[in-house]
Amino acid sequence: MTFEIAFVLGLIVLAFILFVTEKYTLDVTALLILSILFLGGFLTPAEAISGFSNPAVVTIGLLFVLSHALQKTRILEYLIVRINRLVTRSQTLGLGVYLLTIGLASALMNNTAIVAIFMPVTIRIAHRYKMSPSKLLIPLSYAAIIGGTMTLVGTSTNLIVNAMYIEKGGIPLGLFEFSRFGGIKLIVGLLYIIWIAPKILPSRTVTSSLTKSYHMAGYLTEMRVSNESPLLGTSCLERQVNQNYDVMVLDIQREGRLISQNVGEQQIQAGDILFVKGTVESFLRMKEVEKVSLLTDEKLTQSELEQEDNILMECMLTDKSDIVGQSIMQSNFRNRFDAFILAIRREGSILRKKIAHVVLNTYDTLLVYGRRKQLDELANSGEFILLGEVQADLVKVRFWWVSIAAIFLTVLFAALGIFPILKGALISVVILLIFKVVTPNEAYQSIHWQVIIMIAALIPLGIVIQSSGTAEWIGESIVRLIQLVPPDTQPYVLLAVIYLITMLLTEMSSNAATAIIMTPIVMAVTAQMNIDARPFIFGVCFAASASFVTPVGYQTNLMVYGPGGYKFFDYIKVGLPLAFITWILAIIFIPIFWPF
Repeated sequence: MTFEIAFVLGLIVLAFILFVTEKYTLDVTALLILSILFLGGFLTPAEAISGFSNPAVVTIGLLFVLSHALQKTRILEYLIVRINRLVTRSQTLGLGVYLLTIGLASALMNNTAIVAIFMPVTIRIAHRYKMSPSKLLIPLSYAAIIGGTMTLVGTSTNLIVNAMYIEKGGIPLGLFEFSRFGGIKLIVGLLYIIWIAPKILPSRTVTSSLTKSYHMAGYLTEMRVSNESPLLGTSCLERQVNQNYDVMVLDIQREGRLISQNVGEQQIQAGDILFVKGTVESFLRMKEVEKVSLLTDEKLTQSELEQEDNILMECMLTDKSDIVGQSIMQSNFRNRFDAFILAIRREGSILRKKIAHVVLNTYDTLLVYGRRKQLDELANSGEFILLGEVQADLVKVRFWWVSIAAIFLTVLFAALGIFPILKGALISVVILLIFKVVTPNEAYQSIHWQVIIMIAALIPLGIVIQSSGTAEWIGESIVRLIQLVPPDTQPYVLLAVIYLITMLLTEMSSNAATAIIMTPIVMAVTAQMNIDARPFIFGVCFAASASFVTPVGYQTNLMVYGPGGYKFFDYIKVGLPLAFITWILAIIFIPIFWPF
């Protein structure tokens, strides 16, 4: 082993540690690795920025815009809600059709967008079937993941591997070539998801009441202002109620009238009833100093909070939100959005105390209280996903049909070999911009730049793995291991090993990073064994998108973590059997469709 190989291996280990610990965001970690390689002399300037001009990266960006254009029409919500109404008599049939539709939609659209669209629908379906959403949200994620592996454009992983494979002289992977094994994987996966997964998954969230779901009984109450209260004639802002007692005043009820706007600046009068959020300790401190009486028998419920135009809603932060990385106080959430964050659900736990100083993360689920109009604006901004309500009407924006036609023709021309997917996607996006179906600003905002930067920054790592001899060294080690078995079985054992390693790595880090690392290794191993690389390339594609065992390996798993109220071990219980099943299926069927 040379120094260069040892250094690159150490850097790969560092990358995985940073991905797992989430010390930095994925894009920052990727840029850090790129900078180390560049400063270490492993890359030329042209190689260091080659990822940003890679066809796969450009294609992924264009597909984000096409997905957004389709989302604007809400045609998917419209179709799937209509389809589900046709099968309401049978829960099993209804869920089967629902998840199958999601899997097929994920084959053509970004599966992260699919999960974002259908989380509210899934929660409503759970309520209809009198089930906990935790029984259905992981199945939603799994269906989207498996469906995304059915086409070249279903997941960014397939596009990345295809681009790297072509650079090494390989024949391009067909748009629907993936569906040979992907279709079998989807059918078997759905059978597991529908029949077995709900029996393993716990019932953790409450569909009937958000205040119960977030265990807010001890944190929401009412206070009556007495005639001797120092609050009289002043405002909560002047008395610094929030700062002094860590008590948030949500509304003021005065003579049968509810005051919800500019609450902090309202002059307090005797007899006012304050709807407050805090802890028992903070309530008692405020009671002692401010001479208010606790209406201890009145624990505010969701129905009591939702008066006039005020509603209680779960919102999820997306990776587009500019308040990610800031605390609630730093983001000035109350003044910016005219709404309160009452609690935060994050990775299986609920945060209720002193949340003003909690730094917000991507895919945190927030319990938000505010006016309906303001919460609708949150959803329309693209920075939040509202989890409680679904709009199932087809929105006929100007030239709405162009979005559908553009995606259909892009896929059709790519499948027929008339245009490569990059050219078709670029032409389609330009048409959408010309017809003003999407504006330039919407197009820029629809691109998940964190994903683009991460992939573009990691692609040079694949170059270094190859040029430094690391891929060849790892390949030799794998070949020595494979040669311990009879020659006739060596390709099958190699496929099993490659698939298993890729699957394990993708559980610990980004699927894109795993694909970028494994592709040059597969090319080196197959070259040394003098066998066709294609079956193993497909093995990498399918395995890199087989993240079922942990919530951190795939974005969609992380998205449903909070809303489902899951624990980390829930993913292991339900995901490990599915991972094993797909591994066995791959060993059996990949050699049939792509012979060695």
